[in-house]
Amino acid sequence: MNALDKICEFISPSLGLKREAARMRLDMVRSIQNSGYDEGGASQRKNSMKGWNAESLSPQEDIDLNLNILRQRTKSLFMTSPLAASAIKTNRTNVVGAGLRLKSRIDFKALGISHQEADELEKQIEREFNLWAESKRCDNLGLNDFYELQQIAIMSWLINGDGFALVKHTNTTPYMPYGLRIHLIEGDRVSTPNSKGDYVNLRYKLENGNRIYSGVEIDKEGSVVAYHVCNSYPNSVLELNKKWERVEAFGAETGLPNVLQIMEAERPDQYRGVPYLATVVESLKQLTRYTEAELMAAVINAFFTVFVKTDSPDDSANDFSGVTENETSIDSPDYKLGPGMVNILREGESIEIADAKRPNVNFDGFVSSMTKYIGAALEIPYELLTKSFTASYSASRAALLEAWKAFKMRRTWFANDFCQPVYEIWLCEAVARGRIDAPGFFNDPSIRKAYSRADWNGPAPGQLDPVKEVDAATKRVENGFSTRERETIEINGGDFDRNIEQLIIENEKMKAIKTKEGE
Repeated sequence: MNALDKICEFISPSLGLKREAARMRLDMVRSIQNSGYDEGGASQRKNSMKGWNAESLSPQEDIDLNLNILRQRTKSLFMTSPLAASAIKTNRTNVVGAGLRLKSRIDFKALGISHQEADELEKQIEREFNLWAESKRCDNLGLNDFYELQQIAIMSWLINGDGFALVKHTNTTPYMPYGLRIHLIEGDRVSTPNSKGDYVNLRYKLENGNRIYSGVEIDKEGSVVAYHVCNSYPNSVLELNKKWERVEAFGAETGLPNVLQIMEAERPDQYRGVPYLATVVESLKQLTRYTEAELMAAVINAFFTVFVKTDSPDDSANDFSGVTENETSIDSPDYKLGPGMVNILREGESIEIADAKRPNVNFDGFVSSMTKYIGAALEIPYELLTKSFTASYSASRAALLEAWKAFKMRRTWFANDFCQPVYEIWLCEAVARGRIDAPGFFNDPSIRKAYSRADWNGPAPGQLDPVKEVDAATKRVENGFSTRERETIEINGGDFDRNIEQLIIENEKMKAIKTKEGE
């Protein structure tokens, strides 16, 4: 009996087969070289795949341990790469623009009040909120109002991977009846205590069993319970005496958040965000280097560069060792490089022109292709990333619509992570101080939620052809596919109710003028 027969005899009872059938099954298995993904992405036999040893670990190992360098490189790109700055600012401008505006949406049916009563209360809430939001005193630093804080917060989110807002309260004043203050901090400052430099993402276990991952403290169940905030940037040398303060995620008595974290998560069990440009850092840096090199070559070429060739047997003609900084040797030629320069050569010298063949005829095509490649990863079409709309109306509109899918998604996330929580905290204070009358607000969470419902409206997508856009909006309203209020917001970010009120005033004025002219 050979080895194969012995194997068949050994495995046949476990398979419930006779030895001959087991042998046929074994022969069939041996004949299969590849199966499933082994023929494609999981292949370890193809030459193109042999050197690809990919390995993914936990979110903390894959993300947190690389966050410091990702943040620093993203900040560098934002400050030095025009394309990177465009990607960040394009999101900022389209997602929040001049700031997302509150539109109170009280659930009057749940509260048992009439639509008219809810409408009046909504207007009162919006007026009171703007009293706080339009003042720079809503900022703990006293530098920005709430709408300007939104712009800073989303920039911090995109550049650092996440942004943080500390909720603070101070005493009221005669000119500011609210004590709520928002203090924005960058993600670098939320870090594990006593960490610095490349060890900002150090993690360890506390005595109570909680763990700290990159400054975020979680309990045994994995829920976030606190954040550890440094009084300075861990990498900074300006503040040598660094201290960390533990800030609980939610107030023990109120249940309201003490810290707001703005983040776009990629994976489960992820506690820190990834910078927006992380996947294209290398591409952006290489493209920036290429454009800088091409620009310098073009500048030098514009100077009509020449090199002096001499037949002199010694180097005495080019010896400037005896000439001081402020002296010029009569015998030493003063060759200069510049536009329109003519240098007189000495006897035995000739020139050779350096033809750098710049600007490169392939430059624009290559940069455009790379920009499309980068834009695809960032969900920003080439036209919007470069602010160049040279295609047809249909193609340009398709690009805008595709970009706005991503912008609206981020706007929703930003409103849910920042605007709505801040509004709910403010509303609790407004009701507690008696400036807003909301019966039952603190008695039942469902009642509080009914009072707190709101929409956050921002900049509209814009219009490539206003006539076509308005005609389409009119047909949507006429057929019940949309409402006048929604279309007003989508077209120019306006407020339909205020438009109607203003139109009534204007029509009355026009009617009065016509009546006076008729007399």
